[in-house]
Amino acid sequence: MLDSAIPWFAAIIGLIVAIVLILKKFNPVYSLFFGAIVGCLVGGASLVDTIDILISGTQSVIGTAIRVLAAGMLAGVMMESGAAESIANAIVTKLGDKKAILSLALSTMIITAVGVFIPVAVLIVAPIALSVGKQTGISKIALLTALSGGGKAGNIISPNPNTIAAADGFGLNLSSVMLAGFIPALFGLATAVIVANLIKNKGEMVRDRDILKKEVKELMPLGKALIAPMLSIVLLLVNPIGTLLKIEVLTNLKIDALYILPFASIIGTLAMGHANKISEYASSGIRRVTDTVLILIGAGAIAGLISASDLSVQVVKLIHTIGISGTFLAPISGILMGLAVGSTSTAVILATGSFGQAILDTGTSSLAASVMVHTGATVIDSVPQGNYFHISANSMNMTIKERLKVIPYEMCVGGSMTVVATILYGFILN
Repeated sequence: MLDSAIPWFAAIIGLIVAIVLILKKFNPVYSLFFGAIVGCLVGGASLVDTIDILISGTQSVIGTAIRVLAAGMLAGVMMESGAAESIANAIVTKLGDKKAILSLALSTMIITAVGVFIPVAVLIVAPIALSVGKQTGISKIALLTALSGGGKAGNIISPNPNTIAAADGFGLNLSSVMLAGFIPALFGLATAVIVANLIKNKGEMVRDRDILKKEVKELMPLGKALIAPMLSIVLLLVNPIGTLLKIEVLTNLKIDALYILPFASIIGTLAMGHANKISEYASSGIRRVTDTVLILIGAGAIAGLISASDLSVQVVKLIHTIGISGTFLAPISGILMGLAVGSTSTAVILATGSFGQAILDTGTSSLAASVMVHTGATVIDSVPQGNYFHISANSMNMTIKERLKVIPYEMCVGGSMTVVATILYGFILN
């Protein structure tokens, strides 16, 4: 290995190269690896040293990767069985047209919170939203603001890849990060509902051609739909509840998400009466998380470069020189990475891998850092270079121009969660 650290500027160059390639639509995994290689070589590492640095970095994310694979099974069950759609329909039906925006935002929040990825959650609720919007005269911009805002709120309290990355990036239990995001998530939901109501007459209204005629299918009972997600959440909360109530048996029962999520998925599938589809659901889930796992490995390579450099030391020195609180490094890194790559999970992976140690070196606690990075990554992550921008636009039958108009309102939601998280965990509880 290297006798001395790679210079900080070489690490910055490597990170910039990776981000520029991603913005140019080059494969994100190869972009991250190429950036890491460039940074190592610019920093004076030999070809052999470069390989050692990349391998060390990728090894550091394997724990996160296998937990994301475990989460994929729950996502597959919720999406393919129709459980997520059943939950969404139940919420919208219960709240009715008078509370349409709240019901749509809450639906997307809940089905994202129970393990469905946010792009898929929006796809599931979008047909319902368009139908409700046509009946109640709510614009498409307001509808997508409600869906996307609710999804962002649910995403920071879910067992999804982004939350797993935020937890593992700072050596925390997944359940701790999920619980810590709850209060910011409530503010995010409230902001989404308020903003969507303020703009419900702004922009293009839902047209008849926006509503696709779907084959009517029987939805499963809500009770069955909730078994898998509720079981997973209860099991994930066993350890934190034991710690809170000082129940030694529960405190010592440290069951990892790697066990809980597949177990809850299998029990939920059996309860639905779909035992013969367990393999199908598992295959679907693993297909949906494959890209995320590959990006994790690429981000690990960049993390290896950053770890081998003196970047974190220099960042802390710069913060002290400027005189601002080092606490702000956490949300800012999440915001910048979200803007760069257009993905919450990738942004969290890059922010924790690149700036995690620097954030901790400012005196910020691990839990505070994870929540602030996580919420920061939701502020400007719905940009055109990311898949979510286009998936959500297509789900609402929007043009690119129409979709761009929603971004400022989504920023309000992500921004509110970040401000609340920074005040609460960065200053009050840190």
